[in-house]
This record gives sequence, C-alpha cells and structure tokens, in this order.
Amino acid sequence: MKQVTRVFFISLAISVIFIIWGLISEDALPEWNLDTVTTAVQGFLVTRFGWFYLLVTTTFLIFALYLIFSKYGNIVLGKDGDKPEYNYLTWFGMLFSAGMGIGLVFWGAAEPISHLHSPPYSTGSDSEAARIAMQYSFFHWGLHPWAVYATLALALAYFQFRKEEPGLISSTLKPLYGKKMENGYGTLIDVIAVFATIFGVATSLGLGAQQISSGLAFISDITNTKTTQMVIIAIVTVLFMSSAVTGLNKGIKYLSTANIVVAILLMFFLLFTGPTNFIMNFFTLR
Repeated sequence: MKQVTRVFFISLAISVIFIIWGLISEDALPEWNLDTVTTAVQGFLVTRFGWFYLLVTTTFLIFALYLIFSKYGNIVLGKDGDKPEYNYLTWFGMLFSAGMGIGLVFWGAAEPISHLHSPPYSTGSDSEAARIAMQYSFFHWGLHPWAVYATLALALAYFQFRKEEPGLISSTLKPLYGKKMENGYGTLIDVIAVFATIFGVATSLGLGAQQISSGLAFISDITNTKTTQMVIIAIVTVLFMSSAVTGLNKGIKYLSTANIVVAILLMFFLLFTGPTNFIMNFFTLR
C-alpha cells in the first residue's frame, strides 16, 4: 500500500472545514455563509479578471493546435515504440466522461437558458440575447476548455511516462523551480490542485443530482427533496467507486464507453424528436 502523504491530510482537513461551513445555515451566518462568500468571490474574479480568463484560455487553444500540427505532436507519451492501449472509442469515452461528465448534461441546457433570461450584459432584443447566450455556452463547452484539459494532461503524462516522475502537478513545475517542488512549495501546489478537483467534482455531482431528481419527479411520483438528491448522490458515488476500484481496464473503460454511447443516443434523440428544423437552421444560418 502506498504511503499516505501530507497532501492527503491537508486536503482532507480543508475539505472537512468547507463541508462544515456549508452545513451552517444562512440564519446563523447571514453575511458569511458559504454560498454568499463564494458568490462574492466569483463575482469579483469575473468582474476583475474576466479578460485574463479569456486571453489565457484562447492562448491554451492556440498552443494546443500548434502542438497538434508541429513536430512535437509526434512525441509518444510513453516509452519509444509504445502502442496505444485503447481504441479511439474507448479513449474518447474516458476523456469525454472525465472532461465534461454530468456538467455538460446539466449546463448544456441550463446555461443558454440562464444567459437568455439574464444576459451577461445589456442587449437590444431577445434575439441578440439568444445569440450571446449561445456564444457563452460554446465558449464554456466548446474547444477552449478541452484545450486547457489537454495542455495540463500532456504535461502530467509527459513527466510521468517520459520522465518517470510522480503524477503530480508539482512534478510539471520542476524544470522551472527545481527542488523547491519537493518541499513545502510542491505541497502547496498539490493541495491547491486537489482542492480545485474536489470542488469541481462536487459542484458537477450536486447539479447533476438536482437534475436527475427533478427529472424523476417530473415523470414519476417521486418527490424532489434533499433526501432524494442524497440517495442519488450515494448511488452515483457507489458507481464511481466501483469503477475506480476495478481500474481503467474494467470499470472505468466499460462505464465510459457506455456513457459516450448513451450521450450520442441522447443527442440524436433530441435532434429528431425536438425542433429539428430550428436546430439545423441555428447551426447553419447564424
């Protein structure tokens, strides 16, 4: 069994603190509850650094495209002569499930509607608001996020499989900071990475549970309550743990492949049972 590092204990302590903070009601902390504070922080970051976010993600996209068509795109992320372990469908299924997951299922429909109802800036008409809503949605779920994922994944894979370094974010920074990444600085970087991962997954899982619960309530007699959502979260967690324990070649592989197949079927179902003419016109005439 691998040794549990201090990154685990620090990340666990921070997570527990935030969970306890989130459980405290708004009445007990009217101005300092978790929802109010995180909303204020998000608003500040978007207002002050929205331009920086756009420039960085666009830079990632340009960089990823450059790597694809340059000589560096031929570097094997493994030993020289290694062959891919998975076919394209399985490989894409695992990437799609890990990169987008349930977030796309929820926000793919909710985000355009949200921006249409409350445009990010003033618009002159509903049609203009609809166009802006789709632009924001394509930015958040199109090529830009995949470029960010791909660049970080390439860095991790390169150092782990080519340089035989631990699969940690701090390992990718060793060429810049050297042995500093082996002490407190490296621990800080890895804790931030774990923190971001945990809360990103928790947000997607929570929103997905709300969506599943709402759907069940709509088509059945099941009521959409917090208890129902907790049961859904428990079931999803068990499925995730089962797939993770069985490893890439079994649980994750089969679950990801099934996920991508269901997603494709859902896409065609929506295309042919929904407003087909409107959808095709929107993608071709805009």
